[in-house]
Amino acid sequence: MTAEQSTVPAPPERKVVLYRNGSVYSAADPLATAMVVDGDTVAWVGSEQAASSIADSSMEIIDLRGALVAPGFVDSHVHLTETGIALGSLQLGGVRSAAQLLDAVSASRGEGPVLGHGWDESTWADSSLPGAEELERAAGGRHVFLSRVDAHSALVSSSLAAAAGLAGLDGATAGAQVSRAAHTAARREARRLPDASLRGYQQRALTEAAENGYVALAEMAAPHIGGVEDLRLAAAWNNAPGEHPVPEVLPYWGELATSEEHARQLLDGLGVPVRGLAGDLNIDGSLGSRTAALRSGYSDAEREQGSLYLTAAQAGAHLAACSLLGIQGGFHVIGDAGLDAALEALDIAAAEVGEQRIRAVGHRFEHVEVADAGAIAQLARFSVTVSAQPGFDAAWGNDGGMYQQRLGDRSRAMNPFASFYSAGVPICFGSDSPVTPLRPWSSVRACLEHHNVGERISARAAFLGHTRAGWRAARYHNPMAGQLVPGGPASFAVWDVEELMVQVADGRVQSWSTDPRARTPLLPALDTGTDPVCLQTVRDGHELFSSAALRS
Repeated sequence: MTAEQSTVPAPPERKVVLYRNGSVYSAADPLATAMVVDGDTVAWVGSEQAASSIADSSMEIIDLRGALVAPGFVDSHVHLTETGIALGSLQLGGVRSAAQLLDAVSASRGEGPVLGHGWDESTWADSSLPGAEELERAAGGRHVFLSRVDAHSALVSSSLAAAAGLAGLDGATAGAQVSRAAHTAARREARRLPDASLRGYQQRALTEAAENGYVALAEMAAPHIGGVEDLRLAAAWNNAPGEHPVPEVLPYWGELATSEEHARQLLDGLGVPVRGLAGDLNIDGSLGSRTAALRSGYSDAEREQGSLYLTAAQAGAHLAACSLLGIQGGFHVIGDAGLDAALEALDIAAAEVGEQRIRAVGHRFEHVEVADAGAIAQLARFSVTVSAQPGFDAAWGNDGGMYQQRLGDRSRAMNPFASFYSAGVPICFGSDSPVTPLRPWSSVRACLEHHNVGERISARAAFLGHTRAGWRAARYHNPMAGQLVPGGPASFAVWDVEELMVQVADGRVQSWSTDPRARTPLLPALDTGTDPVCLQTVRDGHELFSSAALRS
């Protein structure tokens, strides 16, 4: 058989790209200014002089013109469909009164439900909320579902409340705001959308992520959020032939398992592989909606202590079941009483299956905002990863902000990033998008500028928490993920930066120019008031996003 007659397809042409004349964040060479990508792999990093000797006509050569090449970001906690809906619906973060909110609903055009996200009455001079009938009139009879910024409660119109059967459900009120079971039912009713619409929302979220330097996103799916079909749509992006490449989706499913056999049944019934039965399996709720479980009452509502959705015994059985299967388990937990239940669950599970098995699996807890020294020591003992959101502190940790309103002096000890690190607790970072936006450098800056000076961490620690630690927290199969080193995956972003420097968490000395002998990779200066601009995002050698400025 001649070559022309062969039915064996030719191997795809391998693409080699040389990036030069910039800065490369690499442990292999902290002073690197150039990098070669061969297909899906980093082939080389080194100096500009060496790049001149390597360059040839077979390569695509990209002149970085001083730009930074760095490992791509991993968001350790997102909700794709909810993010897409928030991006494409009413943006209510700037609303400062009930009247303004009603005006926004009245101005909404189109058919179907009026969806919106981001209102936060803690920023209003008058925190009074509109009523269900007021929303009904403003929308002209269309169903209305307006998610609070924390996505743990919402405002709903009277017609949506009736359609969802909210009367008598836990969390239903005489007004428009719903939480707990009523919030779940209302969200389910408002999101009765065709798969094509849901997929479109997810694509919008993935595009937003790629344009902001993310190469992977941990999707925290759960029955009360979008259901199994939503999870399947999200996981399908990892194997979507013919589609433009998108960030990798790292799917989790937050459903309670009562035994090893039940956990296996849950996994088999999903129809798609997940990284664990973890994520938004809620032990409690949120501080903004006063559903996070606290040991003592809220400062602005002393009779309220939030909600425990799971008992320690239930949570312990779940962790034991996951440990026996060798998969990650975990929970959404925010308040100190919620964390007490989660820590008791670890003890219960360890008594059943052994502490070593608990540690080996690498369970993860999401948020963990209110944790004292004893709790932090317990998390370290069991090697539990904390998946935290720095943007929460940036949004609500300021003097007079929502945290202080809800918790008073207790708010100063919240989100103890430095304490986690010093105790040896593995930590990774995310946005909980749409709760906070997909803006990774703003999230890194929030670690540097934590409102409690004692809980600030360095830019390098924050950057690693947003990159390499995200892969590790998901127990990713490639141990080199999150590093730009020869032989590592070509997953990175290119950034237009104003200045590069070493930054520390010490409030007295925010930054200094590095001594080359320190061999410390440089990161963007984050005290300039603006974030670096993403010029390109690449995952495993596939270009997810490219700005026209990159190759101009």
